[in-house]
Amino acid sequence: MLIEVKTPEMSESVQSGSLLVWRKQTGETVRRDETLLELETDKVILEVSAPADGVLAEIRVPVGGEVKAGDVLAVIDSEASLPVAPRGPEDFGVVRGEAAPAATAIPEKPAVLSPSTRRELAARGGEAAPVAPPVATPAPSKPAVAASPCPPCPVCADPLERRERRVQMSRLRQRIAERLKEAQNTAAMLTTFNELNMQPVMDLRARYQERFQKEHGVKLGFMSFFTKAVCQALKAYPLVNASIEGRDVVYHDFYDVGVAVSSERGLVVPILRNADRLSFSEIEKQIADFGRRANSLELTLEEMEGGTFTISNGGVFGSLLSTPILNPPQSGVLGLHKIQDRPIAENGQVVIRPMMYVALSYDHRIIDGRDAVSFLRTVKDALEDPARLLLEL
Repeated sequence: MLIEVKTPEMSESVQSGSLLVWRKQTGETVRRDETLLELETDKVILEVSAPADGVLAEIRVPVGGEVKAGDVLAVIDSEASLPVAPRGPEDFGVVRGEAAPAATAIPEKPAVLSPSTRRELAARGGEAAPVAPPVATPAPSKPAVAASPCPPCPVCADPLERRERRVQMSRLRQRIAERLKEAQNTAAMLTTFNELNMQPVMDLRARYQERFQKEHGVKLGFMSFFTKAVCQALKAYPLVNASIEGRDVVYHDFYDVGVAVSSERGLVVPILRNADRLSFSEIEKQIADFGRRANSLELTLEEMEGGTFTISNGGVFGSLLSTPILNPPQSGVLGLHKIQDRPIAENGQVVIRPMMYVALSYDHRIIDGRDAVSFLRTVKDALEDPARLLLEL
């Protein structure tokens, strides 16, 4: 029986994806729920699994090909006989990376396609060639060192030779570029700045860090304080939590705060749903989980959709000051920066305090400067007196 492998349904905000890699090749056996391929969308990487046991009879989309939901990616022949011989060197007691002795090399029985598959392949231009058994090779006397290409450098390249490389942008990077340019083209962006004295928050963290970590199993970071302060300020200035749709202003009576997370594939913004209702520990646990799963490409589309406001912390990379760009259709984004000891005037005296510059970029089409400045001042007041966050003052 021939079974089609189709592109899974995606979210409304993702219309297509590109085929990133095939884990199996034509003629190889597959097992039900085994990963066949990976699809890259502009938000996440999706793994597509085999719907049944069998032999991969046909691959219909090459690597790099663009696909939409419901497109047929491959065909599995579930009636083909499966090989009984082990496939990997580990099955012979050989540690991966070492050469197997020639005497222990066992030829693999080629996969036998069913008559229906052979007829279909013949109609397309001939029967598929049987899988050739592996050829046993004697173990080398010395460990072989695989040569890996490296980019040109002053040591191993001709200094007079000029080279350039062309690499296609990932779908995530393409989408990031599109959205950032969209924000510049559509919104009337303006940025206002302030600075925070982080000493009260740092003192509170130092005082309760050990107990907090023991009680909740996660460190008490800065993001939970900023998230709580932002939610408090959004309630006071609802326009900063709103968005524009056509000629309408859409007010959101919920607070879904996006947290910008850097990953190997680029910047992703998973959402803290109903952030105003979360405790400090719940916020810290979710953010830590986002960070781990962003690097392992395990974040889902649903976790990155929506959001009414965004917090971006460039301070973790050493940024002292920046102007963050809006994440459409949101109307506000708060940029955090490096905490740095600076002299400030306090009660008529010059003292050294851990200070942080904060920046609020906002859509001036619906948010006036007064509201933007007041919003940022509310965040500042809450963080310089953290008791306000607990008392909701």
